[in-house]
Amino acid sequence: MATIKMTVNGRERSGEAEGRTLLVDFLRQELNLTGTHVGCDTSQCGACVVHVNGEAVKACTMFAAEAEGAEVVTVEGMANPDGSLSVIQQAFQDHHGLQCGFCTPGMIMSAAALLKDNPKPTEAEVRHYLEGNICRCTGYHNIVKAIMAASGQDVSAVAAE
Repeated sequence: MATIKMTVNGRERSGEAEGRTLLVDFLRQELNLTGTHVGCDTSQCGACVVHVNGEAVKACTMFAAEAEGAEVVTVEGMANPDGSLSVIQQAFQDHHGLQCGFCTPGMIMSAAALLKDNPKPTEAEVRHYLEGNICRCTGYHNIVKAIMAASGQDVSAVAAE
């Protein structure tokens, strides 16, 4: 066991982990940040997306030890400082971009990464960017609509699948 230290959602955090402990398991089990979901254990679904040093990462593909000293942001860190929903979170709520909610944390984290790099993506760019995230409920239409709305764009033209 080793002590792993990192900044998570703006706070210095540390915990114990074996060398084989995945970042997603460390966040959930050691730091009690359960918003990051474990979906497939094969890096196919995207439910575990977090930001590590500003980059979107599937936390099931990274060992906790690799995040030693890193800046990590989870879905819990996406809210505004006053606790209100971020623009992206609010757009998911307003445009019904979730149903069961299982994929939602990863979708929100992926959306944040996309909008950081491309503040006004086209619908096609949003759909392409989300190829690494699986939603079994919504058919993506409302998720795409929510991301477009979060970017400040008109969503009336978002095509139904």
